[in-house]
Amino acid sequence: MTRRLKTILVVDDYRPDQTLTRLLLEDMDCADHIQIAAHGAEALEYLTTRQDGEYPQPELICLDINMPVMDGWEFAAAYEKLPDEQTGEVLLMMLTSLDNAQALAAEKGLTAPAEFSVKPLTEKRMQAILDRYFPD
Repeated sequence: MTRRLKTILVVDDYRPDQTLTRLLLEDMDCADHIQIAAHGAEALEYLTTRQDGEYPQPELICLDINMPVMDGWEFAAAYEKLPDEQTGEVLLMMLTSLDNAQALAAEKGLTAPAEFSVKPLTEKRMQAILDRYFPD
């Protein structure tokens, strides 16, 4: 059994993948709110803009790697530099079709990505993430 998350942020420029991920998360009923951003810059703006006096702090960020404007690698690097009040306790999961994404993250010196998952995200994979990082 896993706990229900307040917010999951999905960062992906490809609308069909946005929709599939959103529908999966809605069907799993694992979050109160699912926020969508089309690229890393939009996600950073969301995370660094106060809402009702507080910064939004999703518990999980599902992040595509290949996007225009600001890709997943650039987002992860910028995210690591944000102050704690803008990041909170967030699991950053990169969604990719690359087999070597974890090695690439290490090469880039990134510490933020905690998980990598092949696209499209499946219910089995998502449930494993929830069970591992968000136990009841």
